[in-house]
Amino acid sequence: MCLAVPGRVLDIEERDGTRMATVDFGGVVKEVCLEYLPDLQVGEYAIVHVGFALQRLDEESARQTLELFAELGLLQAEFGDAWEMAATEAGVDPVEEVRNK
Repeated sequence: MCLAVPGRVLDIEERDGTRMATVDFGGVVKEVCLEYLPDLQVGEYAIVHVGFALQRLDEESARQTLELFAELGLLQAEFGDAWEMAATEAGVDPVEEVRNK
């Protein structure tokens, strides 16, 4: 599944002619392209899908959505480690596997 997730812009820089931001998604920090929202500023929230900020969002709506996604386990599904999730689904404890090697 691929969600559009709200995130808060922490900083903005230009890389090779493209506006990029570091965005916090409730504790998970990722790099995001801002080309679709060229006037987005540090501290503002945006809906992000597949690495692109698509729409500005107010802080309260962003917080409510992040809380709901966290309760439903959707943030882990969206941002979690794919190898770790696959191991867990297979009934394998990835930490134990590393210890046993």
